[in-house]
Amino acid sequence: MADNPELIRILAVDDHPLLREGIAALVANQKDMKLVAEGSSGKEAIELFRSHMPDVTLMDLQMPEMGGIDAIIAIRSEFPDARIIVLTTYAGDALAQRALKAGAKAYVLKNHVRKDLLEAIRAVHSGVKRIHPVVAAEIAAHAADDALTAREVEVLSLIAEGKANKLIADALSISEETVKGHVKNILSKLDASDRTHAVTLGLKRGIIEL
Repeated sequence: MADNPELIRILAVDDHPLLREGIAALVANQKDMKLVAEGSSGKEAIELFRSHMPDVTLMDLQMPEMGGIDAIIAIRSEFPDARIIVLTTYAGDALAQRALKAGAKAYVLKNHVRKDLLEAIRAVHSGVKRIHPVVAAEIAAHAADDALTAREVEVLSLIAEGKANKLIADALSISEETVKGHVKNILSKLDASDRTHAVTLGLKRGIIEL
């Protein structure tokens, strides 16, 4: 029997089986939706998208093998009309900006899945973008901030690993004085009081990951 052409066909990709079960249960109760496939990594997401050509894809960001943002970029480069909703626990503005730049059409926080997901699926399917108010507020709050350069992000990531300036300099093949300059810029741009505070802010905003 052929699928009802009016159904919104959904692909769910998340490495947590319990979340996928929760999504499946939510979708099963909707007359206008059908879960057509489930995956647990970015690589699987790409293969499943090709196989099932879903109307809407639900994508986690932190996954093994390949993260959600790389998967979104890969899918959208092959299928520019792909409609992808990010599902994440992270409300950080930098992470959200990367996901939206990659082509995500909506950004839903996992602790709001029961309340927001179905509405977001219908909105995205009809061509409307949807960003959770908390995430939108974070993006707005940092809109005028100077973004960290790629090198400053590298330095902050190494600080997060507990490396001192000399080890950072060795790792990046730059001088210790240059590292000190980068650290000064990082503290200023993030409005951080010290290195530990900078790491905390970087993680919260999704600038770096552990």
